Amino acid sequence: MTAQLIDAMVSLTQIMEEESERLARGPFFPELPEIAAAKLRLTGRIEAEVARMKREAPDDWAERLDPETREALADASRCLRDASAVNADILKRQIELSADMMGAIAAEAQRLTGSRSTTYAACGGLAGMDAPAPISLNARL
Repeated sequence: MTAQLIDAMVSLTQIMEEESERLARGPFFPELPEIAAAKLRLTGRIEAEVARMKREAPDDWAERLDPETREALADASRCLRDASAVNADILKRQIELSADMMGAIAAEAQRLTGSRSTTYAACGGLAGMDAPAPISLNARL
């Protein structure tokens, strides 16, 4: 009953640890989309297993487990929690770095193109907003 849940949790933990290790070495690697897809599949499997166990025993499915299985589930949960925290921190830094880089690129492109718009009205010129400069990125930076 819980063997599939524990197996999925252990697999997700291993994938997150591998992803964190590889992202710590560099911002992109070719297998990144595959790892993200595997994480989604395993997360769905974990959610499905927990939902199934709650349907079978809504109030006490965890109490029905024998002590060894409960301890294995607790260990898998702790490892998954720790791996998730590390993975979330690394991904957050990567996303923030990407956003900062895109902002710097956009600011430089706007500076170079001088794409500031001005609106003229009956009483004179009114400064408008800075229009974003068109940016095209190659997938291989």
